[in-house]
Amino acid sequence: MALQFRVLGTLEVTNDGDRVALPSTRHQRVVAALLLTPNSVVPLSKLVEAVWDDEPPATAVKQVQNCVSVLRERLGGSGRSGGHVIVTEGPGYRMAVTEEQLDLLRFTRGLSDARQLAAECRLPDAVREARAALGLWGGAVLDGLCVSVLANRVTLLNEQRLGAIEQCVEWQLALGQHHDVSAELMELVAEHPLREKLHAQLMLALHRGGRQADALNVFHQLRTRLVDELGIDPGSEVLQLHERILAGEPQPPRSEPGPPAAEAGGAPKKPFAGPRDDRLDRAVGELASAISRQWTVEVEMRSLNRPEPVPVRWSGTGRQVAAVASAVLGDGPDGARPDRLTLCGGLGDVVAQFRQIPARQMVVLGEPGAGKSVLAILFTLGLLADPLPGEPIPVLLPLASWNPHREHLHRWLARRLVEEYPALANRSAYGPDAATRLVLEGRIIPVLDGLDETPPALHAAAIDALDRAVAGGRPLVVTCRSTDYEFAVNQAGSMLASAAVVEIEPVVVEDAIAFLTARRRLGETRWQPLVDHLRQHPDGPPAQALRTPLMVDLARTAYAHPGSNPADLCDPTRFPDRGAIEGHLLDAYLPAVYRQAPAPPAQHRSPASGRSYDPRQAERWLTFLAQHVHRLPARNLAWWRLDRSVPRLVSSLYLGLPPAVLFALSGWLAGGPLVGTIYGLSFVLAGCLAHAVGRRPGPMHVEFRMRGTGGRFLRRFVIGVVIAVCLGLGWSLSPGVIGLLAVVFGLSIGVHVWLGTPVDVRGVSSPASVLRNDRAAAAWFALSLTVSLGLFYAMAFAFSRETRFLGVLDGRFDLALVLAGGVAAALLGHFLMRMVGSVIYGLAGAAIGGLVFRSAPDPATAFAVGLVFGLAVGLTVCLARAWGASVVTRAWLAARGSTPLRLMRFLDDAHRRGVLRQVGAVYQFRHARLEERLAARAPQSSGRGASPSRPRRVRRRAQATDRVLEVAGPEQRGNMPVTRRS
Repeated sequence: MALQFRVLGTLEVTNDGDRVALPSTRHQRVVAALLLTPNSVVPLSKLVEAVWDDEPPATAVKQVQNCVSVLRERLGGSGRSGGHVIVTEGPGYRMAVTEEQLDLLRFTRGLSDARQLAAECRLPDAVREARAALGLWGGAVLDGLCVSVLANRVTLLNEQRLGAIEQCVEWQLALGQHHDVSAELMELVAEHPLREKLHAQLMLALHRGGRQADALNVFHQLRTRLVDELGIDPGSEVLQLHERILAGEPQPPRSEPGPPAAEAGGAPKKPFAGPRDDRLDRAVGELASAISRQWTVEVEMRSLNRPEPVPVRWSGTGRQVAAVASAVLGDGPDGARPDRLTLCGGLGDVVAQFRQIPARQMVVLGEPGAGKSVLAILFTLGLLADPLPGEPIPVLLPLASWNPHREHLHRWLARRLVEEYPALANRSAYGPDAATRLVLEGRIIPVLDGLDETPPALHAAAIDALDRAVAGGRPLVVTCRSTDYEFAVNQAGSMLASAAVVEIEPVVVEDAIAFLTARRRLGETRWQPLVDHLRQHPDGPPAQALRTPLMVDLARTAYAHPGSNPADLCDPTRFPDRGAIEGHLLDAYLPAVYRQAPAPPAQHRSPASGRSYDPRQAERWLTFLAQHVHRLPARNLAWWRLDRSVPRLVSSLYLGLPPAVLFALSGWLAGGPLVGTIYGLSFVLAGCLAHAVGRRPGPMHVEFRMRGTGGRFLRRFVIGVVIAVCLGLGWSLSPGVIGLLAVVFGLSIGVHVWLGTPVDVRGVSSPASVLRNDRAAAAWFALSLTVSLGLFYAMAFAFSRETRFLGVLDGRFDLALVLAGGVAAALLGHFLMRMVGSVIYGLAGAAIGGLVFRSAPDPATAFAVGLVFGLAVGLTVCLARAWGASVVTRAWLAARGSTPLRLMRFLDDAHRRGVLRQVGAVYQFRHARLEERLAARAPQSSGRGASPSRPRRVRRRAQATDRVLEVAGPEQRGNMPVTRRS
C-alpha cells in the first residue's frame, strides 16, 4: 500500500514516500482518533470530543464532517478495496487500514508473534521478533499532539511498549545477554524511577556482569525513592533478589522467580519475605478461618450441599485464548513437551488439577449461569479444607471494582482485603500493613470472580495487567464469560501466558437427572415422567432448558413441593420451546434467592455482606426496576437515569419547588411578602420549566489536574469577573466591593474546570465510585456558587447606593437592573443546563433583578438574607446535577414503595446474590429472561413514557425472543447466551 500511517511517535501520514500535510490540528485529531482504533467504528460524538476537549460549538458535528471530507481528498482512494480509507459506517467513521499501512498494527502483530515463539521455547527468535516490533516506535504515541479524550488509549499503548521491553529483556537475561541490556536498562530506570521490575532486571544484569556493588546501589536508590515518595518498601521479588546478591550466589535467578515447583504434591516455594513475623502468621491463620466460615455460610444459603451441587464438568477450552500446552504445563518427566492441555474434571477435581499446574494459574470460562461462581466458591473451600504445608490461602473477591488503569492489582487486593476483613487493619495484632504484606509476600491466592463485570473497555487492559502482576509465578484463579474473554484476547493479543484456560461444559442429561432426583422420597415417582422424557428426547425443549446449573437448580426448587408435578415441563402445549420453560423456572428464581433463614452463629459479615429483605418486597422492587430498564435502549440500570421512570411533570415539580421556597424566603426577608412572592413564582416557573425541557449533565467528578487547564480556567475566570461587574454596577456598589466580588466570582467560576469533568461511565470502576465522584463534584460546585452569590446578595443588600436608572411602576422596578440580573443569571444558567438554562434562568434573574426595595437596616439582616439566597442558589445547582436529582428521585420512589430508601445498598445486595451483574458504572439483570418476565407484569406505577399498551409490547418482545430460540438449531440454542451485553 502506498499510503502509510505512523502513530508510534509523531503523527505522520505518507503517500508513496511523500509526506501528506494535514491542514490543521483539528484534522490531525480526527486522524489520530481513527487510527488509535483501526478498522473499528468511532462514533461521531467521540470525534467531536477529540477535536474539542471542552465546550464544542453548535456546529461541531458539521465541522467534523467537513474535516472528514477534506481528509478523504488528501488521502485519496487508498482503502482496502480501492475506496476511501475513511469509511462512513453506522453512527460514525472507520479507518480501513491493513497491517502494512499502520505501524500500530505491525507492532501488535510482532509482539504477539514474539510471545508465541517464546511459548514454543524459541527465545532467540522471540527476542529478534520483539526487537523488530519495538523498532517501530519513534517516541511516545502521538508525540506532541495533546488530546485529552485519547489520553487513556495513549497511556495504555505506552504502557504496552514498556511491558514489551521488560518482557524482551527478560528473555535476553534468560539467554545470558546481560551485557547487551545493561545500558538500556539504566536509561529506562532513569525515566521510570519507581518501576520495580526494571530495577530488578538492572540489578540482575549488573550482578551477572560482575558489578555487585552497582547492583546493590540500584536497590538502595529504589528503596529510598519508594519510601520517600510512596511510604512503602520494595516488593518481595526485589527484596529476594537483593538478599541473593548479598549472599553472592554464583547463578542468581531471574529477576522474577520462576513457576513454583510442583514437587510430588508439595506446596510451591514462597518468595523470600525477610525475617519471619509471627503476627503475620497469625493473620494468615485467622484470615483462613474467617474465609472458611464466610463461604461455608454462602454454600448453606445456596443449598449447594443438599445433598450435592449440580454436577459441573470442565475441560481445557478449544478457544484460541491460551498459550500452548508446553508453556502452561512445562516439560514432562522425560523432557517431552506436551502438545495439548488435557486438564478436565468436575467440581471435586478442580483443586487437584490446579495444584498440578506449575504456575498455579487458571482461567475459568463459561456461559451465563454455567456455574463459574459456584466453582470459585467450592474451589476456595476445597483449598482451605485440605491445605498443603506452606500453601497460600485462597481469597475469593469479585473483580468488578478493579480499574487496571488506576490501581495496581496488588494495591487493589490489599485494599479489598481490608474492606472485606477489617480486622487486618489491627496493627497491634497483625503488625503494620498486614494486608499489603500478605499480598506482596505471596501468602494469598487471589480467586477473582467476574472479569466480565469490569467495563468492557477495560477487559484487555485487565488481562494484560493480570499477566504482568503474576508473571513471576504467583498463583491466580480468574472467572469470566467465554465470549467476553475471547473478544478481549483477540482484540489486544494479551493473555495470561502461564495460565491453564478451562471452560465449563453444558450439563449433560444424566447429571441433570441425578441432581433432580437426589432428594426423592422412598417410593416417590412424580419425577419419572420428566426423567423418561429427558432420556428419550435429549434435544427436546426440557433438555435444552436444563443445560445450565442455574436452570437445573431452579427446576428442583420450583417442584420441591410434594404436590407439584414436574411432568408439566413435558407438556408441548404449555411449554412449546426452551424459552417458555426457562421463563417458567425463572418465576421461582427470586423467591429462592431471597429465601429468609436465620443467620448461623459467628457469621463473618463484611461491609458487602447481604441484608435480609422480604422476598415479596424485593420482587416488587425488582419488578419496578425491570420495567424501568426495559424502556431504555441499552437496558442499563444507572442510578442517574432513575428520573426517567417518573412522569416529567412530577419530577420537574419536586426538583423545582424546593429552591423556589428558599428564594421566596430570601425575597420575603429582603423586601416583604410581595417581593417574596415574585421571587418564589419566578424560580418555581424557571426551575420546573428547566427540569421539564432541559437535560442535566451526566455524572461528573473532581479532577485537580493543572496541566492543560490554564486556558479553560482563565476563560471561566473572565466569565466570573463579567458576572460580578454586571451585578456590582447594576446595584451601584463601590469599586472596592466590585473588585472583591470580581475575585470571588472569578475563582468560584474558574474552579469549575476541575469540578465539572465528565466521568467516562464505560471506564470507571463501579456504580458506587461514580456516585461518590459526582457527589463530591456537585457539593463543591454548589458550595462555590453558594459562597459567591450569597456574598454578593448580602453586599448588595447592605451597601447598595439605591441609585435608580430606568424606573417604572412608581420606581418599584428598574429596567437597567433587569439587564444586569438577566445577564448574570443567564451566564450561571449556562453552567447548569447549557442553552436551556441560559434562557430560562436568565428570564428569572431579570424578573427578580429589576425589583427595587430598601437596603438592609443592619448587617445581621443582610447576612441572613445573603445566606438564605446563597443556599437557594446552591440547592438549585445541586438539583441540576446527577447526584442531587437522584437523591430526590430515590426519595420520591421510596415514598411510593417502588424502590427501597437505600437503593444503592439494595442493588449491591442484588449483585451479590447474583440477580444483577455489574458492567462498569451500571447494573444489568444477569438473566435477560428474568428481566423480560418481570417487565411483562402489570405496571405498578406510571413512569415517563408509560402507556396502557406497554405490557403488550413487552409480551410481544418476549415472544419474539422465544421464537428466535425456537428457530435456532439445537446446538445454537444450547450455546445461545441468555443475558444481554452492554
